[in-house]
Amino acid sequence: MARHERGVTVVEFALLAPVFFAIIGAILQTSIIFLSSQVLESALHDASRAIRTGQAQAVGTSIEQFRADVCGRLYGLFPDCSGLHIRVNTITDFQSATVVPPVDSTCEAPCDWTVAESWSPGDSKSVVLVQIYYRYPVLLQLGPLGMSNLGDGSRLMGSITVFKNEPFS
Repeated sequence: MARHERGVTVVEFALLAPVFFAIIGAILQTSIIFLSSQVLESALHDASRAIRTGQAQAVGTSIEQFRADVCGRLYGLFPDCSGLHIRVNTITDFQSATVVPPVDSTCEAPCDWTVAESWSPGDSKSVVLVQIYYRYPVLLQLGPLGMSNLGDGSRLMGSITVFKNEPFS
């Protein structure tokens, strides 16, 4: 008895292709999110050097100029630099550095910032806490296995550094 096997390959491909492409998509999205997170970290540390050395204070840098400096170091990985949430605060000492994410993680769309931006780069020898956050869009939603951590389906990325300004005059 002869069997027809002409459509077997097409049926197998139809069954396996969606799973295969979903895994490839998840790997690519995870890679982009981790790369973007590392680039944000590096951009924060590089841009914060102007605060630490007193260059930002000497020329009267504003929060928007600092945002532009950070944005210039993000290599196009962040679609909207105006979405960067920046908080630069002078604190009394390193032990008083407390960090609270500026958005409610249980929010529904749209997730708005719950803490206002601030810009206080301090003076010579001040201890400064610099925080940058971004609601990164997650394209491939995989439910509990996805990369989103906010109620609107985006991922809150953040980078934080604490340092003591150099003794500048």
